[in-house]
Amino acid sequence: CIMPLHHPAFTLGKSDFSLSLCTGMNAAVRAVVRVGIFTGAKVYFVHEGYQGLVDGGDNIQEATWERVSMMLQLGGTVIGSARCQDFRTREGRLKAARNLVKRGITNLCVIGGDGSLTGANTFQAEWSSLLVELVKTGGVTAEEAKNSSHLNIVGMVGSIDNDFCGTDMTIGTDSALHRIMEIVDAITTTAQSHQRTFVLEVMGRHCGYLALITALACGADWVFIPESPPEDDWEEHLCRRLIETRGRGSRLNIIIVAEGAITKQGQPITSEDIKNLVVKRLGYDTRVTILGHVQRGGTPSAFDRILGSRMGVEAVMALLEGTPDTPACVVSLSGNQAVRLPLMECVQVTKDVTTAMNERRFDDAVKLRGRSFQNNWNVYKLLAHVRPPSTKSGYNLAVMNVGAPASGMNAAVRAAVRIGLIHGHKMLAVHDGFDGLAHGQQIEPRPPVSSQQIPLVPSPSMPDSVLSTSRDSTGPGGCIDAFSGISASNRTLPKKYLEEISATISSFNIHGLIIIGGFEAFTGSLELVEGRGKYEELCIPVCVIPATVSNNVPGSDFSIGADTALNTITTTCDRIKQSAAGTKRRVFIIETMGGYCGYLATMAGLASGADAAYIFEDPFTIRDLQVNVEHLCEKMKTTVKRGLVLRNEKCNENYTTDFIFNLYSEEGKGIFESRKNVLGHMQQGGTPTPFDRNFGTKMGAKSVAWLTGKIKEYSRHGRIFANTADSACLLGMRRRSLVFQPLAELEEQTDFEHRLPKQQWWLKLRPILKILAKYKADLDTSEKAHLEHITHKGVPAEANI
Repeated sequence: CIMPLHHPAFTLGKSDFSLSLCTGMNAAVRAVVRVGIFTGAKVYFVHEGYQGLVDGGDNIQEATWERVSMMLQLGGTVIGSARCQDFRTREGRLKAARNLVKRGITNLCVIGGDGSLTGANTFQAEWSSLLVELVKTGGVTAEEAKNSSHLNIVGMVGSIDNDFCGTDMTIGTDSALHRIMEIVDAITTTAQSHQRTFVLEVMGRHCGYLALITALACGADWVFIPESPPEDDWEEHLCRRLIETRGRGSRLNIIIVAEGAITKQGQPITSEDIKNLVVKRLGYDTRVTILGHVQRGGTPSAFDRILGSRMGVEAVMALLEGTPDTPACVVSLSGNQAVRLPLMECVQVTKDVTTAMNERRFDDAVKLRGRSFQNNWNVYKLLAHVRPPSTKSGYNLAVMNVGAPASGMNAAVRAAVRIGLIHGHKMLAVHDGFDGLAHGQQIEPRPPVSSQQIPLVPSPSMPDSVLSTSRDSTGPGGCIDAFSGISASNRTLPKKYLEEISATISSFNIHGLIIIGGFEAFTGSLELVEGRGKYEELCIPVCVIPATVSNNVPGSDFSIGADTALNTITTTCDRIKQSAAGTKRRVFIIETMGGYCGYLATMAGLASGADAAYIFEDPFTIRDLQVNVEHLCEKMKTTVKRGLVLRNEKCNENYTTDFIFNLYSEEGKGIFESRKNVLGHMQQGGTPTPFDRNFGTKMGAKSVAWLTGKIKEYSRHGRIFANTADSACLLGMRRRSLVFQPLAELEEQTDFEHRLPKQQWWLKLRPILKILAKYKADLDTSEKAHLEHITHKGVPAEANI
């Protein structure tokens, strides 16, 4: 726990010269206030942004613990934002400085875009001269100026456009993608019914991130972004693309346009221009939908709540560790790690992107956006614009799902099949998991298909798995789609079927295998590798893609489907909290899935503002339960008369959900009532989130590229013989990158009894959960975020896909 040496006070403001809002800011506000109070600092709200800082008075108010309750699920910002021309002038900044000095505030946390953060940097740079002038004019005393001799600045980026260089994701972007995809999915159904073409315009005047990720997530036919304008003959290419899609049986076309889309000559490309082109040349029934400011509102996603909370905590740590020589920094996200970057370096690189676009250096603009943007753009171009070659590779790749369904599997399968066809491979679908692979009847080839042709190909928006639960069910609620209902519900492991599986691989001449699934996929793949010594046919490259709501597969920080499940839990908790707030003095105990893995319970606890989250990895005793009950009893004396407790389904064999419910009910008699909810399998269903669609798409594409390379590496005289450790790998996200790790190495990192990785990154977030719930806890700073530099940092793209 880092305690401030001089008990400093700091302010928290949402400020923006251009008045742009996004959801998720309230999570950051809440975290800064509560962690600031936890460390012993005074925290002040600055209402109405820089205008409130200039005007002072009641616009600057001390924050309390209770005032930030029930904020997590609210969009926008509860402390307000406003355009401020006054702060652009030195006279305005003098007034702002005086208001801070009079209150003894020496630390400023700013949440906003590059305009807000640039203003904060200017404020810090002028601070000393502002104090001198204030003392000279009598605005403050010499003693007051001495006590406020320096100003520390930390910024957090809030922008739905994700246009700030130096961070993988800005606060508000994921929530905006949720709003967009809800509308795109709704439009897709009507477009299919009427055989229409829809042109959807999303925000992004200078950045095409929203448009690009939307196109990846929905399988759009075309996307226009300002960083990479289309070729001069784009009209012909677009029309040809739409005709090809319809020719393969699709009943609709989806075109995504960023509001700042331009030609290579810098002329705007509007949604109406595209509509008129399609109607005039093709005669298709075409509609335009401009999403507008709906993208800025709504309930924040679980990702944005956790991101805002983590950034808020890191911002407080940065402020309290600051010295007079510390430059203004911005807290950002790199992979799953919080990092601190020099504020003006980030601002400068962000401006460099605009400069590159203005100078028609579009390749440089894409590179300056960063590695993540570059990779997303490369994947989209492959999936949407590269056609399968006329000459085939002669290789056969099989795709299969193993274990329980997870939303987002469709995206991985779709990407794998499409990239495989682009490489010239024959793609085979394996029904019914390892059982289907053993018996062979459940394997069938896949023809080239359209992304919207639901009976033939998985759509990224379809729930659960394309390798689904029933061969007879139909429609989104049933889980049959792409591969005619390939079953993923079969949890059979391959060990007792190795001979039959070897015969099937030989019979279908399978050269590589992609296995998408959870812990069963991992353990089953290990069994296949173990069988190589006895069955030569098993010596083919194998790639495992983790897909499970439990997020318990070793070798990856995230699994496909976990984000969708997390949002489902968070949404349910929001509704339960509303019920508790309405009835008062009520505590809800919620049981989540995850097996022995407490990822869902912990992260849902952070996202929903839970008072406690019981998990297997963090053992607890009856004394801990007693402390929690006493804590809730004290809470009922405040204005926040409700409680939320999450319990992982296998956190303790004795302290069951019923036991905890009965304990809380008995010990809370006369103080609060208790209720319990077991969420069950609703956590495995639902439409996949944008994160899971995008993550699955990139994983599927990268797996095929890796398999193709391995097949060529191990090919000798027309035969494949891959028996080295690195020929059977799991593709996972590690910190900042997608990496392939040999299954044999991951075996040593696995607790097979409890189906868990031995090391899990998210456990370091549990102290934050406890602190935000007002428990005393040690904040683990062993992986303290250090100031990094980005101006000259290389941005190499990942291996070619």
